Amino acid sequence: MIAKIVKPGHKTRGVLNYLYGPGRANEHTDPHLVASWDGFAPDPGRDPDGTLAQLATALDLRVKQAGHKAPKSHVWHCSIRAAPEDRHLTDDEWATIARRVLDATGIAPAGDPDACRWVAVRHADDHIHIVATKVRGDLRPPRNWNDFLHADNELVAIEKEYELRQVPRGDRTAAKRPTRAEQEKARRMGKARTSREHLRTIVRTAVSAATNTEEFFRIAEGTGALVDVQYFPSGDVRGYKVALDGDTNAQGDPVWFSGSTLAPDLSYPKIAERLTATEATPPERTEAPAWRRLAFAIDQTQDHLAHDEDEAGQAHITVLAEALDALPLITSTGLRPHLIQAATTFERAARSRIRAQHQQAQATRRAVKAILREPAPKDGVLLDALLLAVVAAQHWHRTLDHQQQAEAARQTADHLHAAYRAAATEPLTALHHRGQNLAQWLLKRQDAAVRQALPGLAEQIFTEPGWPALAATLNDATTAGHDPAALLTQAARHRELDTATNLSEVLTWRLNRFQKPAIEKPLAAKAAGLVQPGSPPPPSPTPTASRPRSR
Repeated sequence: MIAKIVKPGHKTRGVLNYLYGPGRANEHTDPHLVASWDGFAPDPGRDPDGTLAQLATALDLRVKQAGHKAPKSHVWHCSIRAAPEDRHLTDDEWATIARRVLDATGIAPAGDPDACRWVAVRHADDHIHIVATKVRGDLRPPRNWNDFLHADNELVAIEKEYELRQVPRGDRTAAKRPTRAEQEKARRMGKARTSREHLRTIVRTAVSAATNTEEFFRIAEGTGALVDVQYFPSGDVRGYKVALDGDTNAQGDPVWFSGSTLAPDLSYPKIAERLTATEATPPERTEAPAWRRLAFAIDQTQDHLAHDEDEAGQAHITVLAEALDALPLITSTGLRPHLIQAATTFERAARSRIRAQHQQAQATRRAVKAILREPAPKDGVLLDALLLAVVAAQHWHRTLDHQQQAEAARQTADHLHAAYRAAATEPLTALHHRGQNLAQWLLKRQDAAVRQALPGLAEQIFTEPGWPALAATLNDATTAGHDPAALLTQAARHRELDTATNLSEVLTWRLNRFQKPAIEKPLAAKAAGLVQPGSPPPPSPTPTASRPRSR
């Protein structure tokens, strides 16, 4: 169950008109009361003598009595919605749920004769609306601070007692959802997403690409956003706001969004903290290309999440989100939709209540920014490392009971799997044909290498359709002067194979992670997009064991 408490209003009759009316799309059916403060409130829906005016007058009685002492916004409005798969709840059950929520929020404590007046209206099978006026019988306002949090906690208990779906709860770090007005405006303009969502993507991508705050503002401006930077009298940056070019209000002015209203981690101080940490850390001198440095850094994410402190773990998840934000900029057109979906979905998994120590993940962050600036082969090892890291992030969040973040990471892994399936078919088929054309004596040599390295799995591998591609990959390693059995042993030891449905394809893919440049060159020449020839979609790996955590 989900509760939604809207901003307090001042028109009791207006809210009742909506609840008892047809709805915005004639979706309201049989509107009626399921409960009220005293059980005798007039019901305009089922009482032929009851009117909306009578009900509004009864609810507003104490507001009138309080006069100028009554709050200007005296209407408290909360909707409670069941999950689509929940069973049908009776009116009596909804009445009980309404009373429990009112008690938990402090609007109408159980047994309090001076509690606020309220009604619960049902006009659909799956939800109710509670409307209360915020003046008690003693003409004082109710004590309903943190009402949403208290309502949500009560709904958790209700879900268990009524055996309903237990909805994953957030930690109040989720980005703000588009308002109904924003959604309707996007529909009128024929846009697939709202300005808020579009700007969130622009800003997140700019953060992933920028090396300092000045560059961040320039990149955001260059990708379709208007940027207004605010300064302190000292000249230091105080904050910023963005708008889409052409998105205006009724007065013709741009519709601005501050960074913090797009997402909690997109405020200027949060962005500056990440980018300043990058500037302060000297880069390591290395001749390795950026894509390989990034793959190596991301490949360590599982170990960091399993063994580092939570603050360091959160830093690695934050930079993992930046890598996903950057990837669509350098990938082929065919893979881009899947990777954009992956980045958008993982946005929810990027934040938690744990404060990140960004200094702990600077090597990865520098590599993310470098792949956007250094022309280099785009190796499938990036997607492999990202997928393994995302699954590790899912496990980390689940261990810490971050339910929404864990679910977002799971969905992200699905999108990355889809990217593999979209990209791997053609190169894998080419490798398969090469393997089928290998001379028998070469095939026997790779057969022996598999039996030597993986004696318990060899027979299964030989019967799989991916065996010819693996044989061709092992032959490349042999031609380059490497020991194929040693490479197989390393690939099998690097990750668990328990969840693999096609061992030969997984091993073909992993060999590309460990093989030396001499082996990579003939494969890189055939690469398309981000996936090397012979790169199948790997199975979801079993995360490494993590240390016990306290919540």
